[in-house]
Amino acid sequence: MIKKRVVLAGGSGFLGQALAKELVRRNYEVVVLTRSLHERDENDEVKDVEWDGENIGDWIKCLDGAETVVNLAGRNINCRHTPENLHDITESRVNPVQAIAGGISFVKRPPRVWVQAGAVGFYGNCHDQGCDETAPNGRDSLAEVCRLWEKAFHEATSLHTRHVLFRIGPVLGSNGGILPMLANLTRWFLGGAAGDGKQYISWIHQADLIQMFLLAIEPENYFDGTYNAVAPHPATNAEFMRALRHNYFRPWCPPVPALAIKVISRLIRTEPELILNGCRCAPKRFLESGFEYQFPDLRGAVKDILPALGAPASRWLDG
Repeated sequence: MIKKRVVLAGGSGFLGQALAKELVRRNYEVVVLTRSLHERDENDEVKDVEWDGENIGDWIKCLDGAETVVNLAGRNINCRHTPENLHDITESRVNPVQAIAGGISFVKRPPRVWVQAGAVGFYGNCHDQGCDETAPNGRDSLAEVCRLWEKAFHEATSLHTRHVLFRIGPVLGSNGGILPMLANLTRWFLGGAAGDGKQYISWIHQADLIQMFLLAIEPENYFDGTYNAVAPHPATNAEFMRALRHNYFRPWCPPVPALAIKVISRLIRTEPELILNGCRCAPKRFLESGFEYQFPDLRGAVKDILPALGAPASRWLDG
């Protein structure tokens, strides 16, 4: 029996690796498009194909006859958002989209589905205002990056390839994302809220996000258009840090003033708005589709992941 092929662009990150592993387990042929080839274990069934993320090349051969292409490519936004860095972040997202669109237009048997990663940063800093998939584009710099990113995807039309866009929130997992860093701070009794702690984190457990991708990939399901790939119960920063303290047996910790976060951010070369801003997103379309979350609430999500990061069995200390 011929295996169905899934092509993962930018599949070498922690999310891409987890998705590739699950696809292999489900008997898919997995091809990862990567800028730097590396030696894999001889038992690893994932195949790496080199591309530059910008230009048409021999890599487009793997698109011909593929079941799905999933694009996760993009530079990490954890840096200072200078004009130069924002330009590079935008290019790292728009260029791969345009390259994949060009590749699809060249092949005789284009992929049935293109699943594109986006971000809830599309909505900007919305404070406590709820955002479903119909909410407008925000006005800050990252919202503009997301607008250009999505614009490139929507312009990449294909008669034979269905387009699915996931606006993804912060992904909770043990091998990457925001959780290991915040867990480490909490372990060292630095688990206070950031600023007033009222900014929302529209998080999602890695296992639920992987399941969302699988549903979009598998042919018996029909996903089309834009989806907020987040959990149904976003948490404020204060609630998030409280959950971490509970799992690490840590007492209440005073909040870190916004001014201090701005100073520290400059020292560690990141953007304070990544910590102080947030949005309260709702996965309206996933809920309407009947998607069943394995981890719908934050308490269950962190309790599942933190043991892998060295947290003991949970108990509750503070309010």
